Amino acid sequence: MRVEIKAKNNTELLKKLDGALNGEVTEVYVNLRPTKEILVHILERAPNVRRISCPPSLYPKVSKKIIYALSQMGIQLLPEGYPRGRPRKYGAETITWLYSLAKEGVPPKEISRRTGIPLRTVYYLLESAQVRGETK
Repeated sequence: MRVEIKAKNNTELLKKLDGALNGEVTEVYVNLRPTKEILVHILERAPNVRRISCPPSLYPKVSKKIIYALSQMGIQLLPEGYPRGRPRKYGAETITWLYSLAKEGVPPKEISRRTGIPLRTVYYLLESAQVRGETK
């Protein structure tokens, strides 16, 4: 059984863990950094847990010793979740097409007309590609 626990702070998370965990739980997702205190709380209340996950942005902040200790007990601690931020409006295919048009010498105004991307965005994408060294 999988349980997702979301809270604003560690105290609230610990209270929610008390109510949600039992012997049937095998997977736990927490939206805060899994500290020693939180992990001990999970292991005490859900002895059959085999997988604990947290957001990818918090995973690097977890101690390597904790990850190793959990792995020795047969428990995986993994990053999981959705990428944060605004989704990209234009796909990789469209942007590649834009870059290829620019390499062929097509002016930005014409690229904008052909791709349907606003002119200002075309300039922005071309400029950021030059900074990264992707064009020319």
